[in-house]
Amino acid sequence: MAIKELPMVRQRGTCCALPAVDAEWAEERSGLLKVLGDPTRLTMLAALWKAQQPICICDFTADLELSQPTISHHMSKLKDADLVESEKDGIWMYYRLRRDLAPATRRLLSQLVEGGS
Repeated sequence: MAIKELPMVRQRGTCCALPAVDAEWAEERSGLLKVLGDPTRLTMLAALWKAQQPICICDFTADLELSQPTISHHMSKLKDADLVESEKDGIWMYYRLRRDLAPATRRLLSQLVEGGS
């Protein structure tokens, strides 16, 4: 009995080209998603999203039951990602979402915070 070779329908990697995706866009969004991928940081952002006024760092430490250095570390990551801004009043730091968040970032946060409530 002879073995019949079937024609190759497609070869791996030669079917079609991927749609163009901007590498800079992907890098920026992946950085944002990495920051948002931590439950503590996401909780902090959700609190800031819902807050009517800036939140004191001491309130985060009390409510999240984490040390001040841990909260400061997370807040630093949020600031580095340009998600929050701060102001000092006496010995306390107060945080709020940046007023000039990019529209795409604002929509994403809205979906994450309000879509999950």
